[in-house]
Amino acid sequence: MSFSEIFTLENKELDNLILCRVEDKISTELAGETVILDLASGVYSGLDEVGTTIWNLLEQPKSFRDVCQGVMVEYAVEEEECRSDLLTFLKDLADNQLITVENGPAA
Repeated sequence: MSFSEIFTLENKELDNLILCRVEDKISTELAGETVILDLASGVYSGLDEVGTTIWNLLEQPKSFRDVCQGVMVEYAVEEEECRSDLLTFLKDLADNQLITVENGPAA
């Protein structure tokens, strides 16, 4: 599923998407930020504090809804803003092949 498709999904469908870290990456946390190394390409990515929170939430596969709720609790952000910002961030992770996105079970 492409992110252009995800941006058009109804909220209910979006909530059920399953987000998974790609397994061939190594990550470590340094001073509240995370560095991720792609072993195959040697390319690394850096995440700020909020990105690190999301990355940690994705330690196990999680639904979009669960990740969004985790971010809202941690940062006291409104749901609409969280969903919008989270979609943008997840698109960046997916574009860099750091996560996969799958359809979850229907609610």
